[in-house]
This record gives sequence, structure tokens and C-alpha cells, in this order.
Amino acid sequence: MDYVSKLVYDDDCHFCTWSATFAVRRSNIQPIRLSEVQEGRSRLSDFEREHLPDGYEECAQLITENAVYSCGAATEESLVIAGVLPRRLIEFLRRFEMYGWLREKMYHTLSNNRDIVANVLGRKPPVSDHVSEDDVYPEQTSR
Repeated sequence: MDYVSKLVYDDDCHFCTWSATFAVRRSNIQPIRLSEVQEGRSRLSDFEREHLPDGYEECAQLITENAVYSCGAATEESLVIAGVLPRRLIEFLRRFEMYGWLREKMYHTLSNNRDIVANVLGRKPPVSDHVSEDDVYPEQTSR
């Protein structure tokens, strides 16, 4: 079975839930509630949990087979996996330091204003209320 990427999202945030739902519906990304990670009862393996960066609870985290992406990079890679952003374009843009800075600036601007953004792009948490059980627990089914 292929590795299923896992997106740790803030399950207290309506905008974060909308964003995670968007990615989960379009890819093999599994949603992981931040509150469950903090309580030690998430579906992350010990290895995955150990590879979360310090301060992981401050922004989105995407755990893939080869890397852990944080904040804007996590959102960006989620959109690449979901087929929304072309991988070749993103790989090219990642070569430029200014691009990384701009990506993170945009992420944190949205994050800092998520209550406002959620008025337009928001869903009541958790993601599991908005996607099929197969999307939440892909390890229990074959895709």
C-alpha cells in the first residue's frame, strides 16, 4: 500500500477545516486533528510524531513519505499532491528565496486573519464531518 500523507490541522479553526477538507477531497491526504496530536491519541506513528518540528502546533504540518512540511510549505505541498498546483512550477519557484518568504508571508497573513477569512472560506470542524470515512481512514480501505 502506498504511503498516505497526513495533514495536521487546527481542528478549532473553521478556515483550517475548510482548507484540510479541500485537500482531503482531492487527494490521498489523511486529516489529523491537532488536538488529538497534543493529547497523544492521534493516528500518527511514533516515528511521524518524533519528526514533527518544535512548535508544530503553531501552523499546519504535512507529513509525507519523504519530508515534513510546515506552515505555508505544508499548504503548498498539499495543493501539489491534490493536483491544484503543478509540481514542476512549484519546484522551480522553490529555487528562489523570495518565493519561500512570500509563501510564508501569505500563509501567516491568512492564518492571523482566519476568523475573517472563515466567513467566506470556512467549515465547522472537524474535517470528518465533511468527507467520507474512506478519506479519513484510508488505511482501512483500498483506493
